[in-house]
Amino acid sequence: MESAIDSRLRRVALLVAACMFMEMLDATIVTTSAPRIARSLAVTTSGISLIITAYMVTLAALIPASGWMSARFSARRVVLAAIAIFTLASLGCALSQNLPELVAMRVLQGAGGAMMVPVGRVLVLSGTAKENIMRLTAYLVWPALIAPVLAPLAGGLITTYASWHWLFLINLPLGAIALVVAVRIVRPVPEQPPGRLDLAGGVLTCLGLAGLTVTCALLAEASSKWPTVLGAGLFSLLFLVLAARHLLRTPEPLVDLRALRIPTLRSAVGGTALWFPVIAASPFLVPLLLEEAFGWSAVKAGSLVLLIFVGNVGVKPATTYLYSRFGFRAVLIASTGLMAAMMVAMAFTVASTPVAVIGAILLLSGVARSVAATGYTTMAFGDVPDRQMRHASTLQATVQQLGAGLGVAGGAIALRIGHSVGGVFSAHPGPAAEYRVAFILVALVALVATVEAGRLHPGAGDVLRGGRARKPAPADANA
Repeated sequence: MESAIDSRLRRVALLVAACMFMEMLDATIVTTSAPRIARSLAVTTSGISLIITAYMVTLAALIPASGWMSARFSARRVVLAAIAIFTLASLGCALSQNLPELVAMRVLQGAGGAMMVPVGRVLVLSGTAKENIMRLTAYLVWPALIAPVLAPLAGGLITTYASWHWLFLINLPLGAIALVVAVRIVRPVPEQPPGRLDLAGGVLTCLGLAGLTVTCALLAEASSKWPTVLGAGLFSLLFLVLAARHLLRTPEPLVDLRALRIPTLRSAVGGTALWFPVIAASPFLVPLLLEEAFGWSAVKAGSLVLLIFVGNVGVKPATTYLYSRFGFRAVLIASTGLMAAMMVAMAFTVASTPVAVIGAILLLSGVARSVAATGYTTMAFGDVPDRQMRHASTLQATVQQLGAGLGVAGGAIALRIGHSVGGVFSAHPGPAAEYRVAFILVALVALVATVEAGRLHPGAGDVLRGGRARKPAPADANA
């Protein structure tokens, strides 16, 4: 039987979700506004990409330290400080007069964002009954689904009808409200005192994740030189390997990779690494296809893309029932497979395809995005004991943030590949052929997630299914 969720804990979950939405919206909304900001600051559009890369690099580099910070200084204090830093940095971004100032403020924003979400998740999930994790996770997943969909439209409206400074000024009232609410409802959670800061692990992890972010950003830029991309990729790979080796050997690592011995956590982290780039790439590619290949207006394209959002929200009331009734393995296979099919369908739409058909494809893709994202995020914590919750949260948050943030870069990379090879697979080279290749590449990644879901134990996540739980998945004795 499901136990009642404390009303205060539900409010904390909503607060963390709101902070995640603010942070993820800020990560993506600037992309559509880069040309306007570049003209205002008298720099090139490629130069202004620094404000996007700097933010993502900071997020990627600092998230692994969030778990240690929460244990050392208390999760409540870290969350309050993170909200304040993010809000003040947003004001600094709006007041910036040149590119170096704006980049510096974006770095500070990234530092605040890196602490808000993973630490907030620990506040919500620590000590929560396993059968309630799915319902609480439903609050924590929607920002990752909705922010990439709303960001292009919101960015376009703000820069069209107001100054680019409002991209950041809108965070001030939101951050102020979040801080006041957090002071009132967030309570300290019991934490085991951490050991000394794993400085070597922190440096290696930061360098590896930062290098990975930069590599993806370079790949997305058509002007990037291949030797530079290769150098950045080898740099990130080297430091990620060194970081993993160190974290597995040190007695008190910054992030305990040994938590991945828990089968459901390992499967969820792997699934998240595949899934979140897919769900971020699709709302990036769809409006570009509709505008560049079909000749639609930005308003018409943006309005239709909102059907992804409708699918996300519309299926939410049924998500818990689906997993409780059919189990994680079956629902993840169905939802990831549906997403792959919808991306293939988008690949073969043409300008004459009825709007209703395109709308139905986007609606179903929204349903698939929502169901699978909830499943992966929930399953990650099903078999994790409280003593390892902060490490599990840090691992899941790092992969989720990287996946969601790099999804746009992944979409741009897929489009770049489509530009190079689109003519080979079409008798009529052009934007339509390029987007066809890009969507098929995204569909292939979703299909890999489907194959991985098929490898799950039939009882994976059953501990989260309340009264419908059957036989549990096997747990690693060493976990």
